Amino acid sequence: MNSIVAFFLSFLTFLASITSVFVTPEAPADTGEFTPVMRFIISSDSHVATVGDTQTTRIEKMIKLGYDIAEKDEEYNKLDAVLMAGDLTDDGTKLGFASFKAAQDAVLKDGTKALSVIAKSHDSSSMGNTAAGEYFTQITGQPTDFHEVINGFHFIGISVTATSGEHYSQYQKDWLKEQLDAAVKDDPLKPIFVVHHEHVSNTVYGSSDFEGWGMPDFRDILEKYPQVVDFSGHSHYPINDARSIWQGGFTAVGTGGLYYVELTVDDERTVHPQGHKKVASFWVVEVDANNRIRLRAVDLGAEEYLCEYNLNTPFDRSYSRAAQLLRSRKPEFKAGTTLYIKGKKVTFAAAESKDGMPIFMYRAYAVDAEGNRIPVGKTLPEYYNYDVPDTVTIKLENLPDGDYVLEVVAENCFGMQSDPIK
Repeated sequence: MNSIVAFFLSFLTFLASITSVFVTPEAPADTGEFTPVMRFIISSDSHVATVGDTQTTRIEKMIKLGYDIAEKDEEYNKLDAVLMAGDLTDDGTKLGFASFKAAQDAVLKDGTKALSVIAKSHDSSSMGNTAAGEYFTQITGQPTDFHEVINGFHFIGISVTATSGEHYSQYQKDWLKEQLDAAVKDDPLKPIFVVHHEHVSNTVYGSSDFEGWGMPDFRDILEKYPQVVDFSGHSHYPINDARSIWQGGFTAVGTGGLYYVELTVDDERTVHPQGHKKVASFWVVEVDANNRIRLRAVDLGAEEYLCEYNLNTPFDRSYSRAAQLLRSRKPEFKAGTTLYIKGKKVTFAAAESKDGMPIFMYRAYAVDAEGNRIPVGKTLPEYYNYDVPDTVTIKLENLPDGDYVLEVVAENCFGMQSDPIK
């Protein structure tokens, strides 16, 4: 049986290497002076089903692009690690896990560590927690929970527990605290990178009680370690949304994902916009000798940077919600922007962000003679992609009878609205 599995994996690796030759990524342009001493890339939710599927090609392209970015850095040209924050597979089968590993093996080079955690939601859906974890370790040689030190920086990963019916056990939580204490003892000033699948509740976009993609596990522990940078996936929420970085007692970062994008819009969760399955993204994370951290989000399809965050130290709270709100500015339409109405659609030139945060939403209102604003339409501007259309169209719905003025506003992710165009 083991010989059959070994042959199968070799065959998968061969097929994956064939698919990889068609990917020729170009590194996004550098955005400023920064000399790393350690670099890794991280994403999640690859949802691999079988060899050679779209998801395996995205894994290969992500790693190749990571190398391309690294090798174009004249000061530090290494990619030290590739991390995945769970839901590696779509249905948790042996074929899914083997295909995931084959895709990584096809492009990984010596000197790059591959570290992944597995999740309950998809990775354990076929075999169950215990068998999935055992098979993952069998084919990767990596424990499901890990503590690795790379270039002096600590990486702690936590997978679903082996206990059926649970996500994380008390043993794992105690283990996490022990590993964090050991990392702090080694060097209290360095960032500690923690990886698990579900967001910590009520931190990043997608983790609120309403959105439902968060869990309370780990929060009480992580709050005691302000140097922690905690990565999680599960929600598939946009990586470049300003709410996908959160800072409180620790720093939390949403990983986006390699398999579609999802959002919450007003009181509707699990919104899948048009073209959502084409969206794939990942983080390039670097640290310099002074423990400054640079996080750059990459649009995998466009091979361009979506956003960049810089922390002067792991204890820097420049991206706390309060700090983000203080920097938030309302979007602006250029003077003379005109609304073009045809049938029940209105089209206009996109507004401009004035705070570096993407425009989240456009809303249309019918304003009656008494000044009452009646919502009659809204649309997302595809801000989760690098290429955002220059023009916007809103489909108008539930238009009132009688005369009214049509207004359109642009809105950032914190609800700050532009002055209307009419």
